[in-house]
Amino acid sequence: MHAREEFEEPEPTGSGTRDRPPLVRELLLVAGLFLVYKLGRQLAAGHTAEAYRNGREVWDLERALHLPGEGAVQSSLLHGDTLVQLANTYYAVVHFPATAAFLVWLYLRRPGHYVWARRALAAVTAAALVLHLTYPLAPPRLLPATGLVDTARLYGPSVYGPPDADQLSNQFAAMPSLHFGWALMVAIGLTAVTRTVWRWLWLLHPLVTLLVIVGTANHFWLDALAAAALLGLALAVVRRPRPVPAPGIVRPRRPERRRALVGASR
Repeated sequence: MHAREEFEEPEPTGSGTRDRPPLVRELLLVAGLFLVYKLGRQLAAGHTAEAYRNGREVWDLERALHLPGEGAVQSSLLHGDTLVQLANTYYAVVHFPATAAFLVWLYLRRPGHYVWARRALAAVTAAALVLHLTYPLAPPRLLPATGLVDTARLYGPSVYGPPDADQLSNQFAAMPSLHFGWALMVAIGLTAVTRTVWRWLWLLHPLVTLLVIVGTANHFWLDALAAAALLGLALAVVRRPRPVPAPGIVRPRRPERRRALVGASR
């Protein structure tokens, strides 16, 4: 008597359209979260003296912890105008479009993971906003004690105006670095939901972002470490969805399981 061949379903790389939330709702939700974030950053502005004091404390703490100097990264960028301009451009134009493209791709191709990624990004952004409100921090480019230069102002392009007159952004919200936090989430998300051997190359995005934010003197090392810690907490709280079986696709059970079934049927 021969055993009936049994099958088990594979873990798919995505899920069906049934897991895709309504588009209009998502657009309104993401837009609302972005507006709340921008408003919160503006509310955190105006603490100039405290932000400079905190900046000096962070600089001294990094030296006490023997972290590598941000100046070493900036010196490498300053070897040529083209390199530093590329770094400034990366800082200015990659942050929001890359994160938006990541969410759009998940929504269209991996809807089962889209909500997970959006919730994780929202959680880390909300936590960052709390830190921006409670711990205003001047970036190293604004602190004479660091000896670093504002590469965007000197070489362009720059997204910031004079700190005291900039009405579009809060330059004293350096801790944590959402440039790095979002880039790290993009890399983690794309690595988690794809299967190609090349997926690990996505980790270059947060690595390049880290070198850019430090080399342009927009952030301290500790700003990136704080962002990574907050993202880790967010991912621990926001559970990744379980694999959903793809209909109509099966694969044989492992050989040892088939042998056990054959023996039991004799």
